[in-house]
Amino acid sequence: MLKVKNLSFAYGEKPVIKNLSFSIEKGEIVSIIGASGCGKSTLLQSVYGLHHVDGKIFWNEKQLLGPNFNIVPGEEFMKYLTQDFDLMPPLSVAENVGKYLSNAFPRKKQKRVNELLDLVEMRELAKVKAKFLSGGQQQRVALARTLAKPPEVLLLDEPFSHIDHFRKNKLRRNLFSHLKRNGVTVLIATHDSTDALSYADKTIVMKAGRLIALGSPQELYSNPKNAYVASLFGEVNELPAALFIKNLPTRKKVILYPHEIEITNTGRYKAVVKNHFFRGSHFLVEVEMEGQVIFIEDPRSWIKGEPVSLSINPELLQKRIK
Repeated sequence: MLKVKNLSFAYGEKPVIKNLSFSIEKGEIVSIIGASGCGKSTLLQSVYGLHHVDGKIFWNEKQLLGPNFNIVPGEEFMKYLTQDFDLMPPLSVAENVGKYLSNAFPRKKQKRVNELLDLVEMRELAKVKAKFLSGGQQQRVALARTLAKPPEVLLLDEPFSHIDHFRKNKLRRNLFSHLKRNGVTVLIATHDSTDALSYADKTIVMKAGRLIALGSPQELYSNPKNAYVASLFGEVNELPAALFIKNLPTRKKVILYPHEIEITNTGRYKAVVKNHFFRGSHFLVEVEMEGQVIFIEDPRSWIKGEPVSLSINPELLQKRIK
């Protein structure tokens, strides 16, 4: 188990992480999401041992110590993939991946390198020097190299940020399946809701250095603590609750995702279409209701100025009032 207890860190006088506590079971994949600058990367760096922090970090029963105690940061059982990749430009793709593997058994080493290159779909570029690769290709090589000696704990900082969207989905499926099969404990900082929703066992939500929510992706998505949490998973409406339930205090808000509002012939709420945006499988329809802008997912396009009727599950309305 990875345990973080009362962790705080500041750059000079500026606090970056503020009293964070959480634990991760062995083999769990945990995503960290939050707005830019909330402390995601600093948290990973602190767990890895790059910062001297207030608080304690444990792996099983062993306390992990920072640079005030370790001349060389990190632990043998832990790997940290940064956003700068840290490849050796003059070396080939295969040489970079196999850099830290023993040369005592060359066939075994080559087999391992090939397995990892297949995992990140870079086998055909095995002999190309790293300096000739694109940013996305370098990121895939860095992923493979990180896994060359299987870690017990893997820290990933935006590991797919440079990778083309058409390749990203398959790579994520392959990578997280590989990590699950091998029982690797993963902490991944990401801005991509797909990483948080589809592949994580738990998700940590950070804001301004603090942990503000922790739970399964399904729990956080279905019952978001506030609009900030909901917005990290995509488009969201935060609306006055009195818009739907009369006589409620003006401070009360209701949080609804666009797919939770329907345009129907029998809807009780009246609105006017302002715009629509094609999203492939659906349109994101912008409507106005009593001066409030609302976004709705609908399979149809609508004409600007067209009146529509909206339906919302009343139980969901009651559940989402904050």
